[in-house]
Amino acid sequence: MSKKSAPSVVWFADIRARADGENKLSKIEALFKAAGFAKLVEKGDLAAVKLHFGERGNDTFLSPIFAAKVVELLKAAGGNPFLTDTNTLYSGGRHNAVDHLNTATAHGFTPATVGAPVIIADGLRGTSFRKVTINKTHFKTVSIADAVLDARCMIVLSHFKGHMMGGFGGAIKNLAMGCAPSQGKCDQHASRFAVDPEKCTACGRCITPCPQGAISFVPYAGKGKKSKNAHIDKEKCIGCGECLTFCRFGAVSINWQAEIGPFAERMAEYAYGAVKDKKNRVGYINFLIDITPDCDCAGWSDVPLVPDIGILASHDPVALDQACLDLVNARQGLAHSLLQHNLEPGADKFKGVWPHTRGEVQLGHAQAIGLGSTAYKLVDVAKPKK
Repeated sequence: MSKKSAPSVVWFADIRARADGENKLSKIEALFKAAGFAKLVEKGDLAAVKLHFGERGNDTFLSPIFAAKVVELLKAAGGNPFLTDTNTLYSGGRHNAVDHLNTATAHGFTPATVGAPVIIADGLRGTSFRKVTINKTHFKTVSIADAVLDARCMIVLSHFKGHMMGGFGGAIKNLAMGCAPSQGKCDQHASRFAVDPEKCTACGRCITPCPQGAISFVPYAGKGKKSKNAHIDKEKCIGCGECLTFCRFGAVSINWQAEIGPFAERMAEYAYGAVKDKKNRVGYINFLIDITPDCDCAGWSDVPLVPDIGILASHDPVALDQACLDLVNARQGLAHSLLQHNLEPGADKFKGVWPHTRGEVQLGHAQAIGLGSTAYKLVDVAKPKK
C-alpha cells in the first residue's frame, strides 16, 4: 500500500497590523523568506513576476507597491526581474501590447515605481508563443507565451477573487489564462453562448466588447413592445464570455451543467503546461484582499464578498488556492455585497454569487494531473501584536 504524500505547506500572514513592522510589504517579505523563494533564483536569472495589471475602470487589482517589493527581493537574490502578463482575448484596454502597456502605466506599473520593466509575454498581437506537450485529458499540447517559457524562474502574484465561470480565480487561473496567448484562451473557453430573447432588453452592452463581432441585433419575434434583441452568431463566437460579464439582465448563458466542468479542467491543464518545465523554479503568492465577485478583467470593482483576510504563499498552486478558498468560505459574508445566499461561515461564498460554477473541479483536476495537492498545512508567519 503506497503512502500518501505529505500535505503541501502554505504560509499565511494575517491582514491585521498594529505596528510598522506588520505592514503588507513586511508580510510579503516574511512570506518570501519563510517559503525560501530566494532559492528559486540563480544569479542573473531572468525572473518573471506574473500578475494582472487590471482593466481600465477596475481599482482592486494588486497594487504596484506589492510588485515592487517582490522585485526588490528577487534582485537581492541575484535575479533580473520583469513584470509580465498576456494580452486579452476580449476587446478592451489590454487586447494588444501597446494598449496593455498603456493600461499598466496608467495603473502605476512602471520601471520608476516597481524597479523593473513590464514585458507583455505574448508579444504585440498575442502571436509570440510556443507549444508545450502535456498529454493530458483535454490537451496533448498547450500554447504558452514566449516570455513565460523563456524566464528561468517565476513568482506568481494572484488576487484571489470570484469569477463567473471559474467560480474563483487564484494561482491556477493566473497561470492558465494569464500565461496563454489568445489561441490558448480560446482553447480553454471552448464554449458557445446564446441570448434569451425574452430576457434581453436590447441595451447593446454586450456588442462592443465582443472581439469577433459575433453579436448583433435581430428583429424580436416575441410579444412585447421592443423591436429587436441581441443575437450571438455561434460560427463567429470564440467563447470568451465577455458578453456574459457585461449583460446586466441574465440574458446571456451557456449550458452550465454540460460546459462548466470541462472548462475548469481545461484551465487546470493549461496551468500545468505553463509551469511544466519550471520544476522547483516557481513561487506563488495569493492576496486575500478586496475579495470581489468578479475578475480584475471587469471594468469595475464591486463590493468585496467577505472582509480582507491576509496574504498566503506556497510552492504548490493547488494547495494555495484550496487554502484561500477554505479561508474565504470560513468567513461571514458581507450583507452589502452581491451575495444573495451562503453568507454564513462555512458556506461556499463564490457559489453564493455564481451558483452554476464548479470551483471544486478546477482544484480536483489540477491535483489529478499532478499540478499540486489539495492537502495543505497552514503555517502562520506573522501574527499581529494585540
